[in-house]
Amino acid sequence: MKALPGSSAFILIVGKLWVQLDFLRLSVLQFHLLKVAYLRHFQQSTIVCSRPSTRKIKLKEILIYEKKEKTISVLFLVQSAMIAAIYVVLTIVFAPISFGQIQFRIAEALTILPAFTPAAIPGLFVGCLIGNILGGAILPDIIVGSMATLLGAIFTYLLRNRSKWLAPLPPIIANTVLIPFVLYYGYQILLPIPFQMLTVGIGEVLSCGILGMIVYTALNKYKTVIFRQ
Repeated sequence: MKALPGSSAFILIVGKLWVQLDFLRLSVLQFHLLKVAYLRHFQQSTIVCSRPSTRKIKLKEILIYEKKEKTISVLFLVQSAMIAAIYVVLTIVFAPISFGQIQFRIAEALTILPAFTPAAIPGLFVGCLIGNILGGAILPDIIVGSMATLLGAIFTYLLRNRSKWLAPLPPIIANTVLIPFVLYYGYQILLPIPFQMLTVGIGEVLSCGILGMIVYTALNKYKTVIFRQ
């Protein structure tokens, strides 16, 4: 069947516009995505990417990039889900010592994981959120506690290429500063906030600092296998 006049030119223009919507960057994965414009009317074997160098990349190479991108996305989701599940289980199993003014949350040892993979950031946030809900925490604790874990995870990830001893500091600081206000105003534990910062901080040092570094040491040898990208 013969193409209508001008249809090929229209398809070519649309294809070029589609190609120019390339190279979206995933901030957490640091991976360049390529959107492929494949015109059936022309059966092109190469494609011109709209980067400053305007270099040509073979279609076969682009398909390899796409396959790798999908694989990384699946790994990211699986790792996040597993970390969230482990956090929830540890929080519920050790619930008697995971909540309250003096708390030693075993699950907080997992806050060291963003030093290995960005997938731990959403994993820890979702895990803390679900753990707090199932643990019967009040709404301010669910929100503030989850946000403290999220902030800690983000800054641990940002410090991943620095000294390993800095990795547990963000979650320790975030929880020590924020949680006492929840205990005071939310749970009506009317002890001085500085004192509650001390008690919460001690628990965080034990869980994030000591247990967290034990987890770090145990996983560091196998990080390329467990957290492969």
